[in-house]
Order: sequence, then C-alpha cells, then structure tokens
Amino acid sequence: MEAVVVYPPRLAPLRGEAAFSAVRIDPAILKATPRLDQALESAPGVSLFRRTTSLSANPTTQGVSLRSIAGSGAGRALVTLDGAPVNDPFGGWVIWTALPAEGLEGATIVRGAGAGPYGAGALTGVVALRERGARDGLGAFDLSAGERGGYRGAVSGGTQSLLLTAVAESSDGYTPVRGAAAGAADRPLSLKDASVAVRAQHRFGDVDAALRVGAFEEKRGAGLLGAGSTAKGTSATLTLARPATDGVGGWRVQAWTRTSDLANSSVAVAASRATTTPANNQLSTPARGYGLNAALQGRLGQASWELGADARWANGTDHERFRVVSNAFTMGRDAGGKTFVGGVYLEGAYDQGPWIVTGGVRLDSWSSSDALRHEFVLATGVTSLNASAPDDSGTVPTGRLGLRYTLAPDLWLRGAAYAGFRAPTLNELHRPFRVGNDITEANPRLRPEKLSGVEAGIGGDGSVHWQATVFYNQLNDPILNVTLGVGPGILLPIAGFIPAGGTLRQRQNAGEIDAWGVEGEATGQVATALTWRTAFAYTHARIDGGATARQLTGRRPAQTPEWTVTAGLDWRASEKLTLGGALRYMSLAFEDDQNIRRLAPGAELNLRAAWSLAPDEEVYLAVDNAADARISTGKTADFVTSYSQPRTFRVGFTYRR
Repeated sequence: MEAVVVYPPRLAPLRGEAAFSAVRIDPAILKATPRLDQALESAPGVSLFRRTTSLSANPTTQGVSLRSIAGSGAGRALVTLDGAPVNDPFGGWVIWTALPAEGLEGATIVRGAGAGPYGAGALTGVVALRERGARDGLGAFDLSAGERGGYRGAVSGGTQSLLLTAVAESSDGYTPVRGAAAGAADRPLSLKDASVAVRAQHRFGDVDAALRVGAFEEKRGAGLLGAGSTAKGTSATLTLARPATDGVGGWRVQAWTRTSDLANSSVAVAASRATTTPANNQLSTPARGYGLNAALQGRLGQASWELGADARWANGTDHERFRVVSNAFTMGRDAGGKTFVGGVYLEGAYDQGPWIVTGGVRLDSWSSSDALRHEFVLATGVTSLNASAPDDSGTVPTGRLGLRYTLAPDLWLRGAAYAGFRAPTLNELHRPFRVGNDITEANPRLRPEKLSGVEAGIGGDGSVHWQATVFYNQLNDPILNVTLGVGPGILLPIAGFIPAGGTLRQRQNAGEIDAWGVEGEATGQVATALTWRTAFAYTHARIDGGATARQLTGRRPAQTPEWTVTAGLDWRASEKLTLGGALRYMSLAFEDDQNIRRLAPGAELNLRAAWSLAPDEEVYLAVDNAADARISTGKTADFVTSYSQPRTFRVGFTYRR
C-alpha cells in the first residue's frame, strides 16, 4: 500500500519563478550533508559571513548571503521555512543547528533581490526551506560519531497529523589557530546543541491548519580561553490555507513568533597568545519577533496572480558588562530598541506557449524606534552615558520583472530586473561587539540597504540540466564595518582604549557597491550509476565609499571571494556500495574592509562511502576535508591566522523514507 504523506499547508507557486535564477537543493544532497548550511553551499555564491560552517561559527556570523556581493553577519538573504522567516529577531543571522536536514524535504534558492511574497530582507535573494511531510512511522534518522568527540543524533517521524523532529549534537571541536602562532590561550571551538520541533496538522472541511512549535539551545567555545557563547530560543507558527484542488489558487494566512537570547563572552589576547583577559560579557540579549502574512491567489485565463501582505515586528535589549580594570568588569551597558517592516504586494505570471512573463510590485514601510544605550558604573550604578537616537521611518517601493522564452524543448532564454531592500537589524543599530582585540561599534542612525539589478540567462533541460547567468547589481547604502583606527591607543568617545593588535570599526552606510558577475551550474548522469554536478560563480564587487568612507573606494568588500567553484560526484559502484565526493573552492578574500588581511584561496574535499543495508537504510564513512587543507577563515590585526577544521572522519547509520 502506498504511504500517505501530509505536507504543511502551502499554496502552489506561480509559474514565474522559472524566469529567475533559482537552484533546488534536493533530498540527496541533504542526506549526504546533514549540516544544512553546508548543503546550501553546494550552490556557489551561497555563504555565511565567514568561511566557517555552523559546526564552528559564532552565532553572530551565521547570516547567509548570496552572490558574494558583500558578506554580512546579519545576512543579506531572507531564510523562510514554509513561509515563516527563521532569521533571528535581534541579529538577522540563522541558527542552523536548529534546522536539521532530516526534518526537511528540500530548499529552493532564488538569487536576486526578492519582491512579491519575499519582501524585506531578501536583498540578495531568498532561501525557501520546505519541511518534511508527515506520515505514519519513522521518516528520517541519523546517528553518527566522529573524531574530536563528535556525536550527532537526529530523528524525524510521527503520524499523518503529527511530525516530530529532534536533533542533539556535541563536539570537542578543533583549535582554529594552529602551528607556531598558537599559544596556551588558544582553545577548541567546542559545540553542544539540541533542538526539537513539533508540527500538528488537521483539515477542517477544505481548510488545512498546522501549528508548528520549536525550541533550540546551543553552547559554543570561541577558540580562546574564557570566550564562548550560548544561544537559545523558541518559535511558533500557525498556518491556515485553502489551496486550489489543482494548480494555482486559494488563500493562506500565517502568524508566527520567535524568541531568542544570546550570551557571548569575549576576551583580549596577549601578544604572546599565552593568556587572555576578560574584555566583554554579553550576559543576555532577550529578543522577540512576530509577524503576519497572508496571500490570495487566482487565475485569469493563462495568467495567474497573487495578492498579499506581510508585517514583522522585533524588539530586544542587549545586557553587557565591559571595561576591565584589575581583571574585573567595571561598566555595564543596556542597549536595544524596536523595529518594524511591513508591506503589500501584487505578483502575476503569464504562461502561454514558449513565453513566461512575470512581474510584481511591493510597497513597504519600515521604522526603528525606542533606541536605548545606557552605560553605568557597576560599583555605584552611576550613569556614564544615556544616549538615544530619534525614531526613524520610511517607505520603500520595490518590484521585479522576469521573462523566459523556450527556444526548443531543451533550450531556453530568460531575463530579469529587480529591486529590493533590507532594514538594519537591532544588532546593527544598537549592539557593539568585540572579537579578540577588534572592536566594532553600533550605529543607531543606519538606513536601509537598497539593491537594484538586472540579469540574463540561458539554459537547457535535456539529458544534462544546465544554466548560466550574467548579472549586474548595485547595492546602495551598504552597511559595512568601517575602520576608524588601530591600537594601541585611546579612541574616544566611541570605544575607549583599543589594545595593541586591535582595530576599531563602526557599522556605517558606506556609499555603494557595484557588482557584476557570471554564474553557472550543470548536472547529469553517465549511464545510471554515475551522477555528477558542477557549478561556479564569479563576482567582481567593488566599493564606492562616497563622502562617507572615501578610504574604501576601489576596495573589495570584506569576506567576498571573486571565485567560488563546487563539484560533486556520486557513483553507485555496486548494488550495495555508493561512493561520493564534493569539492568546494574559494579564491582570495579579505578579512577587513581595508583589504590588508588576506585570506588565501582554499579548497575543501569531502568524501563519503555508504553501504546499503536495505532500500532506506545505510551505514556510511565520511571524511571531511579529506586532503587536510589549511583553509584560512580569519586573520587578526597582528596577522594571526585561523583555519577551518582539519581532516575529520565520521561513521554513521542513516535511514530515509
């Protein structure tokens, strides 16, 4: 008997998506790469702010961006799970450990500024995740163990009306600073995380209803003695939908809320790297985000349309201890505020013969309010700074237009133009932070980033699926970490004393970034036993700092390689044995906005061998970074380099149905 699978309430997508640069991440990639952020990086141009993965990255650097236009800890791409944003309400980053691949059916990456249902935040594109359908029994299970105390277990299953997904993981971690530069203060990037999510679903007449609730917590070592972070949070999403019985049509209403709380301790490192002293203790950052979205679809002849609206609110406050005297904190800080963004949109698509024509318009309103920065003496409670910024608000019209023409059954052309925006996060507006001896100041007067772009593509869907795209994007008022000075010295009134080997930066809207590039991908099979895939992205991005940051003009944005290349090969060597490999190459990048701290090119090769026990079960051996490449992930002002994880062996058992 065929199994009954019940999926979350969804409306059918308009056909217009085919006119844009879209890449699908299928279940096979998710199965081979259980870390979701690594699976997404099989599409070139997709990256976290730094070269590290969610195995070792601090939560504040786990924002995702597309096309290497300009990396950001907050991320410049919107990430949704069946329509609900999963970006952190305070910082915009994504807690990837709370999104195990075992609980997902797949993902669609749409590159280029989002409009229509995606709206604010989809500045360089959107990553739309789809949760696994519910069925009776076990749907997915993975249990693995690896070097350096790495253990992971994940499960997803339930009934046709209830889906439970849970994951737990621990790792003693690796030390990022290795070799002669390492000192007694260098410690491993340890990790312990757990998350659980439950989706209950029921049909009331012709209306599908689903309630999804989840919670997560992760604890990390930051690679230095005395430094670490803890992130935890909850989420809840209620979705009601009445989709059409066939194709486009119907309506959907969704309400969601997310809470998060981040604690983060940083230290100053002695020049010898033998010792550290406390530098900053972010005790807690309670934040809440909540929102609504609704959509109505219909058809008119060969045309389909969607009318919708969405709104998102966020509030949060950062509570910190800073300024150390005699190895003890002497000052406290409370900083935070509120943000809002909401809009209405109309999207349409016409699909007739060889033509697909699509277009959409949006009008969004944004605001930042109730800015607070209160600093005080811990011993006496006396206020040393009580600063606020005026409330700010505005409206932003955006839109997109796309065309696709089928020249032959296996050959097509397409073109698109778009505009999008991203409002600054609470973290960017209000929270200063410290990494080692580097200090970055907040800026409550930041304005939204705005992107406009055009692109053209060609592709084919024959025995080899391939596509190539050329694009030009202009990012206005990008929020960048702009260098103001270097230590040792006192740089007042912003941050006080900057130690030797340290740099003072501030988030600023810095002119514009012009980026053009080309990207392509291809997949195919050799007979039935060998499947291959390859992709590349080249992005030439340069900053025009304007009057605000002239020193950045002509420089490349930090953390943005020009070339990214990926390749994968899966060979079914026998009925039982499957061998696979995945390669990812990144060209030269820079740690800093001044393009002084070079991050050398690097390539990582991951290998996997699986032995089938049954149609849905296998045991596997995986080797991450099989060549043991020393890939630069960071560099301090005194040129101490951090590296990605060394060669790591993992063994495990996986079940997928």
